[in-house]
Amino acid sequence: MCPTADTVPTDPAQMVAVDTSGRVGRAPTAVNGVQGQNGVHANGKPHAKHNPYAPRASDFLNNVSNFSIIESTLREGEQFANAFFDTKTKIAIAKALDAFGVEYIELTSPAASEQSRLDCEAICKLGLRTKILTHIRCHMDDARIAVETGVNGVDVVIGTSSFLREFSHGKDMTYITKTAIEVIEFVKSKGIEVRFSTEDSFRSDLVDLLSIYQTVDKIGVNRVGIADTVGCANPRQVYDLVRTLRGVVHCDIEIHLHNDTGMAIANAYTALEAGATHIDTSVLGIGERVGITPLGGLVACLYAANPEYVKAKYNLPMLREIENLVAEAVEVNVPFMNPITGYCAFTHKAGIHAKAILNNPSTYEILKPEDFGLTRYVAIGHRLTGWNAVKSRVEQLSLTLTDDQIKDVTAKIKELADVRTQSLDDVDTVLRVYHSGIQSGKLAVGQKEALDRLLREHRENSMSRERSEENLNAPAPASAPVVPAPA
Repeated sequence: MCPTADTVPTDPAQMVAVDTSGRVGRAPTAVNGVQGQNGVHANGKPHAKHNPYAPRASDFLNNVSNFSIIESTLREGEQFANAFFDTKTKIAIAKALDAFGVEYIELTSPAASEQSRLDCEAICKLGLRTKILTHIRCHMDDARIAVETGVNGVDVVIGTSSFLREFSHGKDMTYITKTAIEVIEFVKSKGIEVRFSTEDSFRSDLVDLLSIYQTVDKIGVNRVGIADTVGCANPRQVYDLVRTLRGVVHCDIEIHLHNDTGMAIANAYTALEAGATHIDTSVLGIGERVGITPLGGLVACLYAANPEYVKAKYNLPMLREIENLVAEAVEVNVPFMNPITGYCAFTHKAGIHAKAILNNPSTYEILKPEDFGLTRYVAIGHRLTGWNAVKSRVEQLSLTLTDDQIKDVTAKIKELADVRTQSLDDVDTVLRVYHSGIQSGKLAVGQKEALDRLLREHRENSMSRERSEENLNAPAPASAPVVPAPA
């Protein structure tokens, strides 16, 4: 919900839905702002379709259109302050993510608790299409428990920054390398995937990082992982590290990005540009502190680059259902500015915007709401409204007004909205009263006092009807109790 009285109403029913298939009497809706029908110019030649957000052909390492999502709501998301997922909730989230089409679901380490182990086994038995991973410390005890749960892969992690080596596990790089080799070879011997990731990668020594990544790559790890554990990296740093790593390992590259400085989505996109292959996400970005790359935000970003690829890859209309499910489970609201599913994501308010949107939605939208099972709206009951938006509502109500008349009634709506935001019912009342006045000859363009009188009469008649209905529906007065006379 938008937070102030001047913003759009709290109920989509209070806004004007905009037809996404083009409008009668207007130029046909086109893709990416190009006018025409079915991708053909008026001269019969096909459009040279170009998406300015798509990756450059020369970027041969760019994986913006060739990536996998490792969805970590059931691992990283469990570290969110409000999170407590019982088995039933975990299964519901796992099934929803599977229906959406994520390639991997990552679960909390089965070594964390007995219930975590049981939940891991239960989800592995669901028969989902997505691969199930679990996330463990770089320790043989954890690895032995993990491989017995039925997971498709094990994600191994250990801190490599000076901060974590001194104040967390206290191990040096020699010990880390030796243990990593032991754990990776053990997991590989079970015939399942294994990823090795450093923790706090961007505050680790580059020589240490490249050395251990080369070592685990040589023994056949499926993926190496980079983690911005404290959310300190910026896109340039991410690009440089991923591109450097891409030059020294042959395996896939996964990246895990925290959002402490608001960079997680931008960093994820940049990582793909540099050659990363797998991105960790969570629904609504929930996780430790302020969380990680949000699933919906990443999908929005990648859709802008290659809509057809993303539409073919994921069941996009499922996104809102998944976010509502997780939001309810952790007792938060979906933010109003959330990409795609936020309340205001496809709501247009300013008059200039509304006019352009009604002519061609691509003028002010890079995402198509219909691809996500959603609808765009134009809010009209406010002081910024324009007559084109009001005209759209007039047409929806099947009222007959000229452009001059619509401009006249729009001025009245703006006048009323200077006092308070008008609901859609308020706007419809003004439009119907104005239309009735025009049709009956009681009103003409510019007759402000006459319109005020008609609106006042309408309001008084409505109040009179409401009082009459209240009297009709009021219960009959109870009869006085009868006291029997003494014998």
